[in-house]
Amino acid sequence: MTTARLRPIGGTVTIVLVAISVCHFINDTLQSVLAAIYPMLKAGLHLSFSQIGLITLSYQLVASILQPVVGLIADRRPQPAALPIGMASTLVGMLLLSQAHSFPAVLAAAVMIGLGSSVFHPESSRVARLAAGTRPGLAQSVFQVGGNAGQASGPVLAALLILPYGQRSIAWCAVLAFTGMVVLWQIGQWAKRQAPTAVERFIAAAAPSRPVTRPMVILIALLFAKYFYLASLTSYYTFYLMAHFHIGVQAAQLDLFVFMGAVAAGTILGGPIGDRIGRQRVIWYSIVGVLPFSLALPYADLFWTCALTVPIGVILASAFPAIVVYAQELMPNRIGSVSGLFFGIAFGMGGIGAAVLGVVADHTSIEFVYRLSAYLPALGLLAAFLPKLDSGRLAHKG
Repeated sequence: MTTARLRPIGGTVTIVLVAISVCHFINDTLQSVLAAIYPMLKAGLHLSFSQIGLITLSYQLVASILQPVVGLIADRRPQPAALPIGMASTLVGMLLLSQAHSFPAVLAAAVMIGLGSSVFHPESSRVARLAAGTRPGLAQSVFQVGGNAGQASGPVLAALLILPYGQRSIAWCAVLAFTGMVVLWQIGQWAKRQAPTAVERFIAAAAPSRPVTRPMVILIALLFAKYFYLASLTSYYTFYLMAHFHIGVQAAQLDLFVFMGAVAAGTILGGPIGDRIGRQRVIWYSIVGVLPFSLALPYADLFWTCALTVPIGVILASAFPAIVVYAQELMPNRIGSVSGLFFGIAFGMGGIGAAVLGVVADHTSIEFVYRLSAYLPALGLLAAFLPKLDSGRLAHKG
């Protein structure tokens, strides 16, 4: 990836954005494989729903705690060379998972996967902003859609490779991880060659000094609503379909793929729309707009359950690119810290949500979990209290 091969468009280095998005795809494909094989692990290791929730909590909590730290370090001293090291941790986690025959061994594999994500997300998000030029919403969407596409592909990979051939076949995922390491090394070399001063001047001018405490608290509350509700779908949707509609594991995995595909579509839409109409509007519509569909979901038949997850995924996923760029515009000199904080919160909320909902499912039923979590998107009403920022529209006009 030499400088001569880069093709800036309106200040946006597209080849770098595509490359970092591909690596995000690989990272999150491998991460979602773990959740996709929960039914196999539950049956093979005789796990409870609470233990399934603890597996999710373990890798997401590691990522949640470490990502803000990595982001803070990246702001003070960028470390793009660390990107392939993070992918190497994920590679080790997949190899451990292929040989894990006890609950503690699965937890150890999950921790390694979480460690890889904690290094990857803050630094790669900072690189995406470095390559964004005047289109940060588009850049964040391109970066994040790779991750959402990867989350959608994990269940398919599990259904086609791992479930038919057994747990040892997870080791083949190491090929994907190694490919990601090679691409990330090249991205790191590009990032080290960039002169940061011009980019930093642009970012610093993107937003004036303003109070940040109240809007940051609101954004964190919105992430709570988004990721607690997403945890009910990403961690327990296959169990819900199998228990409620009595379908097989592979059919449930394909339905999960449909939902995750909708999430990927929503992610690519959220950033560019925020560049055009303003991020606050996208944040508002993308969380509150889910409420009618989430309330209807627990009472729908199989066809409408799958159909309702499409608008839920598209609308809800459009929030995160807008939330991240909105927060970056609130704190324009802390791109790495903000990225690490919000990716960390996203992981932490997802992990805590999975653990809490797993305990609720053990003590009640998986159907009750879906009736309860359906009300979480109502917290999106808090978006009405966010201050308006004009930088998204100005960047689009520029």
